[in-house]
Amino acid sequence: MTSPNVPTYLDDDQIERLADLLEQRAVPFKGFNLEALDGYLSALAVSPETLPMTEWEPAVWGTPPRWSDADERAAVEKLLLGHQNMAAARVRHGGDDLPDHLAPLLWLPEDPDLQGDDAEQEDELDVGRDWALGFFTAVGLREAAWDRWLDDNEWIDEVFGLLDRLASGEVLGDDPSAPATPIGYRERLEIVAGLPDMLADLHHHRIDALTPREPIRREATPDRNAPCPCGSGKKYKKCCGA
Repeated sequence: MTSPNVPTYLDDDQIERLADLLEQRAVPFKGFNLEALDGYLSALAVSPETLPMTEWEPAVWGTPPRWSDADERAAVEKLLLGHQNMAAARVRHGGDDLPDHLAPLLWLPEDPDLQGDDAEQEDELDVGRDWALGFFTAVGLREAAWDRWLDDNEWIDEVFGLLDRLASGEVLGDDPSAPATPIGYRERLEIVAGLPDMLADLHHHRIDALTPREPIRREATPDRNAPCPCGSGKKYKKCCGA
C-alpha cells in the first residue's frame, strides 16, 4: 500500500536520509547508491511503458531487506516515492529552466577546476558512471519497447551513446576492432551538464508516443454507377470518379 503524504520532492534532510539508507541496506547487497537510484528513476520517468513499484523496486535493494515493522517499511516507501516524484517532475524541464531542487543527484568533486597534481588525476574520476548504470538498469526492464524507439529515432540512439560513455568510460570508434578511447573528466562533465535537456527531449517524445491519435475517417466512395455527389447529374464514374 502506498504511504500517505508522499512528498512531491525530497528536501536535503530526506535526500541524506535516503542516501544513508541505501549505503546501509542496498549497496552491500548489490543494490543502488543514491546516484544510481536517481538515474534509474529518471529512466523510469521517460520509459516507453509505465512500471508499477512492485516491478521496479526489487532492483533498488539487490537483496530485499527485512524491515523491522510496517512503519519502517512505510517510511522507506515514502522516501522512494518522493524521489520518484522528483524524477518525474525533473523531466518536464530543460536545462535552462530546471529548478535547483530538481537537479540530477550526482557526485561531483568539490573543486570543478582542478589544478596542479590534481589535474593529472582528474581523468580517473568516473563522474556520472553510477547514474548512467542506474539508467540502463531501468531500460533493461522494458528493453523491447526501448529498442523500438531506438530503431525509429536516431537521436535517441545518440543520447544512449553519450550515456554509454559515462557508464563505460570509453568511446568506440567506427572500427569495432580498434581499441576504445577513454573519455576524460571534462567530457564527462559536458555530458552530465546535458542530462536535463536529454531527459526533457525523451519526456516530450514519450508524451507524443503515448497520446492517442484520432483515426482519419474517410467518406465511403460512391458506387461508380451512382449519381456523382457533386450534383453534376452525371454518373460518378464519368465525373469526379473518372
